[in-house]
Amino acid sequence: MSPIRIKKENRLRKTKEFSLVYSKGDSWVNELLVLKAMPNGIQGVTRFGFSVGKRAGNAVVRNTIKRRTREAVRHIPIVDGWDLVFIAKSRANKAKYNQLLSSVHNLLEKASLLNMGTTSQE
Repeated sequence: MSPIRIKKENRLRKTKEFSLVYSKGDSWVNELLVLKAMPNGIQGVTRFGFSVGKRAGNAVVRNTIKRRTREAVRHIPIVDGWDLVFIAKSRANKAKYNQLLSSVHNLLEKASLLNMGTTSQE
């Protein structure tokens, strides 16, 4: 499976969408990230949101963490029909891409959201 681009319709963008996942979604945690997830009821569509607090660093650092996490998500096959929010912990500012990739994979595995119909990682 080739990596996909996360299109606009596959992104959580509004505060209301994030709040819903925060309040009603289940959580999984590891040393770098927190995953909040809830079924969205939209067949064939998984939507993603990425959040990094100010404690992680300045805007450049926060955007770097978001870009790396978004790229990691692109390379992992995920089950359809979910809204997922990845929240970076302050430790993520020192993490390399491979560490974030491993962290994302670990959280999706804990949450049973890996699409086992395809290969797990490229």
